[in-house]
Amino acid sequence: MAKGPLIEIRDLKKRYTVLHNRPYSFKDAMVRKLTRRTVERETFWALKGVSLTVQPGDTVGIIGPNGSGKSTMLGIIARILRPTEGTVEVRGRVSVLMEAGVGFHEDLTGIENIYLSGALLGLTRRQIAARVDSIVEFADLHGFADTPVRMLSSGMYVRLGFAVAVHLEPNILLVDEVLAVGDEEFHHKCRQRLREFCREGGAVVFVSHRMPEVKWLCQRTLWLENGLVHREGPTPEVVAAYVAAHQPDEPNWDIEEPPG
Repeated sequence: MAKGPLIEIRDLKKRYTVLHNRPYSFKDAMVRKLTRRTVERETFWALKGVSLTVQPGDTVGIIGPNGSGKSTMLGIIARILRPTEGTVEVRGRVSVLMEAGVGFHEDLTGIENIYLSGALLGLTRRQIAARVDSIVEFADLHGFADTPVRMLSSGMYVRLGFAVAVHLEPNILLVDEVLAVGDEEFHHKCRQRLREFCREGGAVVFVSHRMPEVKWLCQRTLWLENGLVHREGPTPEVVAAYVAAHQPDEPNWDIEEPPG
């Protein structure tokens, strides 16, 4: 695993431009040009100056209401989106679980997608082959590993996506709500694997609306509100303040793991 901070974000800002009254056909565009009607542009700042440092072994939660900038921030860390301003330094291999099976080719089988995902992360064919059995076992995909993934159930899709992400030697794992899908046995398995991953020196950045999972997994938490850091600190304190502000009727329960 890498030494030093795995993620360093300084004064991160992200601007989107929303187009109103945009033409949706050639005819519409010509009519607008003849009548001199212009497309209205609206600027929206999804992030307005966010800073964060993530060290090896860290588990960081990101919480906030819809539209607060959580998924935008993960997209920038994953290099899917570009920042408008600020600096983002990411050191090491990144695995992304932003939705079930993201990055899978639906016409390829589970095995073929494992090899494709590993190749995109820079692993050799031999390195991937050494992990295939572990991935299939973790995903409980016996009998379906050679099936095109478009034919898998949503539960199988999620299990395969998680298994691939955690078994292909990433340094950083970005998780966005994917654990909201699946049964409790699968959730327990995932949580245990995430903790093992962090003990081995990896880092997890976890976005979720499920406060019990954030409390169970994350050492510290960043609360985003309207693109700004509203509060950052130890997870129990930040989650308690967030629930009081946004989820006052939410039951205050914690995840109980089965013994053994």
